[in-house]
Amino acid sequence: MRGAVGAGARLAVGTLTVFPVRVERVDRVTAGSAMLWAPGVGALLGALTGAVAVLGTWSGLPAALAALLGVGTAALLTRGLHLDGLADLADGLGSARPAEGALEVMRRSDIGPFGVITLIVVLGAQTLALGGLAETSPWAALAGATVAGAAGRLAITWACTPGVPAARPEGLGALVAGTVPVSGAVAASAGAVALCALGLLRSPGFAVACAVALAVGSTAAVLLRRRAVRRLGGVTGDVLGALSETGATATLIVAAGAVAWV
Repeated sequence: MRGAVGAGARLAVGTLTVFPVRVERVDRVTAGSAMLWAPGVGALLGALTGAVAVLGTWSGLPAALAALLGVGTAALLTRGLHLDGLADLADGLGSARPAEGALEVMRRSDIGPFGVITLIVVLGAQTLALGGLAETSPWAALAGATVAGAAGRLAITWACTPGVPAARPEGLGALVAGTVPVSGAVAASAGAVALCALGLLRSPGFAVACAVALAVGSTAAVLLRRRAVRRLGGVTGDVLGALSETGATATLIVAAGAVAWV
């Protein structure tokens, strides 16, 4: 069991980030462990994203530009895989084709108009939201980005619980589908909620706002997941990436909207 936990942590880092790690074991047990580690990895990435935005504002850059550098750093640290999944899912859902046709669209290496528009809106929203947080308070930016990073990957964790099928018999979706017990996902959720205490660095009210933002981000990801499962028959690696970006973006938006009031 201990070996599976360690292997899962390495697999989570190797799958969700660019950081080089040695992954010696890839099976469904390890994959389930990796998906439980996902929110923690996301929190680390979020903290780095927020730190770049904060350092940028401290150095005299406009908050929006500093936030753009932070968002760009996040894309680099994840190889842009989540963003690619978001664009692919947007193209698949926007194709108006049956499930097999939509999945075929998502397999293509190019990005269509639905994907381009979705990326522009999502990256713009992330940049403006993080910029608003950084302009208000460096602690708000760090806390908000950390919680958003955890929220995005928590959406992946829940998408790997029993009852959520894979859309294809192969690929990442098939490897991780149903591998995370509900009890494990609940524990991961509790950990993400605990991270909201970082908002206390700004104010008690902002800690509560982070918890509300986490709930909204998680709900947005669940709604997208249900749409994808109904439309495609299940989840794929692209769907998981799209869920991550959706949850993180919604969380950032709510946190940015609340920070001026708390």
